Amino acid sequence: MIKMSKLADYAFIILTRMVVREGASWAASDLAEKTGLPGPTVAKVMKMLAKGQVVMAQRGALGGYRLSRPANQINVATIIRAVDGPIALTQCVDDSEPDCTVQSFCPLHGGWDLVNRAVINALEGVTLAEMANRGGKFGALIAAVPPEAPRADQTINSVE
Repeated sequence: MIKMSKLADYAFIILTRMVVREGASWAASDLAEKTGLPGPTVAKVMKMLAKGQVVMAQRGALGGYRLSRPANQINVATIIRAVDGPIALTQCVDDSEPDCTVQSFCPLHGGWDLVNRAVINALEGVTLAEMANRGGKFGALIAAVPPEAPRADQTINSVE
């Protein structure tokens, strides 16, 4: 089974919520409240997303987290990599097994690279905006938000 981590799943929940007010800053506590996820988990995920440059973190009175670029320019692969690391279906693909004992006679040597590239291409072809628009109740929330972006100094609720 190919499966991303729970933290990556939570990242998508948080990010699709942020798309509702794409240009606004969000406190981690506000995102926890709006998504129903535990505060410490949201804080952990947001730090991972900031390190992966999916979101930007800003300290201070007008601080919080905001998307690093428009949602239609953030792809699914970027989010997964920020939380889970490199996307690799097998250890042969991610180079974590440099001393593979069956490499010399493996009939699949190099074959998984083709499959892995196809999976990555598929994930890179879907954006956060597309995920949010198909995300059930969040998709409806996004559709209800006026298209104009909030001011850069606008925040949602309080900021930590």
